[in-house]
Amino acid sequence: QVQLVESGGGLVQPGGSLILSCAVSGSIFTIYAKGWYRQAPGKQRELVARISNTATTSYADSVKGRFTISTDNAKKTVYLQMNSLKPEDTAVYYCHLRAPGNYWGQGTQVTVSS
Repeated sequence: QVQLVESGGGLVQPGGSLILSCAVSGSIFTIYAKGWYRQAPGKQRELVARISNTATTSYADSVKGRFTISTDNAKKTVYLQMNSLKPEDTAVYYCHLRAPGNYWGQGTQVTVSS
């Protein structure tokens, strides 16, 4: 049974930083990509950042230069470093694994507000 557990969300002031973590448990033999998505109230879930199994990264235009996705394969953990946070970054952030099958975490709330 594969499980993804996110942590690191919370309340931060505009301009602040947060690091989200996604711990992966269980056995997956093939992972094509790992990513972070977010969903704000009343909006569709959108891709924020993705890293492929060849370490190629891609980002939504709205977060380029501010967010960084990385992985620690030994710890089976995916990170999202978020800097210069804006109120429009407020959302529930979800970790995602694309493998044979799709796996999602339960989400972690990020609120950017003064």
